[in-house]
Amino acid sequence: MATELESPRRVAISSDNDIVHARAQARDMSIALGFSSTDATLVATAISEVARNLVVHAGGGDLVMTAVADGVKTGLTIEASDRGPGIRDVEAALGSRYTGRGGLGLGLPGARRLMDDFSVDSSAESGTVVRMTKWRIIDELERLRQRRSRDGLPQGARDGTR
Repeated sequence: MATELESPRRVAISSDNDIVHARAQARDMSIALGFSSTDATLVATAISEVARNLVVHAGGGDLVMTAVADGVKTGLTIEASDRGPGIRDVEAALGSRYTGRGGLGLGLPGARRLMDDFSVDSSAESGTVVRMTKWRIIDELERLRQRRSRDGLPQGARDGTR
């Protein structure tokens, strides 16, 4: 079970400007968590895909981004939610040939390919919630540095004498 590392960041999405802001927030959080520039870009791209769906298909919604940890992994979890009409056939929408409302059908399938964990809950009554997480494995050296920092030891300390 993943635990939150900091307070979630919420971005209301109703326009292209909001999507740009959400991408920047996700990229900043990813870099702060130690993700590579490439992985930070993948997260930002997945944000674009689901946020575009919020605007086009539901008239807007919310993105909540949360830094999380789970054992030897840190990650960024994004939850995109709306109060729109829901997705009639989630499995079809996740397929590579699905096109909704004249789109290219790349939104959800594209985001799913870019992220490590991905789920969609949707109903006509409550709208749609997309949850996705990108994970980064923390290597042994980084875990040692975190332990020493947490215990108040200098980075160069090999034992408790410094």
